[in-house]
Amino acid sequence: MSDVPRTFTAFTGHRLIASGSLSSVAEAAKEWLDRDEGTPVLILDDETCRIVEVDFRGTLEDVLKRLGDSSDPVPDRPEPRGPGRPKLGVIAREVTLLPRHWEWLNAQPGGASVALRKLVEEARRGNGSKDRVRQAQEALYRFMSALAGDEVGFEEASRALFAGDRKLFMALIQLWPKDLRAYAERLAGPAFADEP
Repeated sequence: MSDVPRTFTAFTGHRLIASGSLSSVAEAAKEWLDRDEGTPVLILDDETCRIVEVDFRGTLEDVLKRLGDSSDPVPDRPEPRGPGRPKLGVIAREVTLLPRHWEWLNAQPGGASVALRKLVEEARRGNGSKDRVRQAQEALYRFMSALAGDEVGFEEASRALFAGDRKLFMALIQLWPKDLRAYAERLAGPAFADEP
């Protein structure tokens, strides 16, 4: 995890309301909703573009109190229990492999667990940039699906995104409303990072 604080963005329709910490974005969204209760507000985690549920009932103080310490949410992780080495963060899970895979793993120095951990670490190091690009593409697509699914060129822009064609993607989103386009352009940076 990086030391960079998580940021969030709130939209109402095609209009960006606020960006920043969850509490500042929730505050701006609450003020917006208090002025115009008929328009829904959508808050996105800028890193993943997952929708963040905020309970806007009551006063601003009530809303912020319910947020509590969730301005930096921890990703869902299973609680360590049972076999493994929980003090080290090692969690036992079931892995399904063919017999020849188990034979090879068990023949490795340290056994299957050590061999699997080494393989995973090696893959993480070797595929780090590809994984970051894939995660950025998935986040951008999540945003596009949630807020720009009805926009002109959405399908073509989606195809350009996953094909890694930045130039075509940027051209296709030019007709989108200003705030949606600006947010998509902001998210596009890491989504096309492997482009020469």
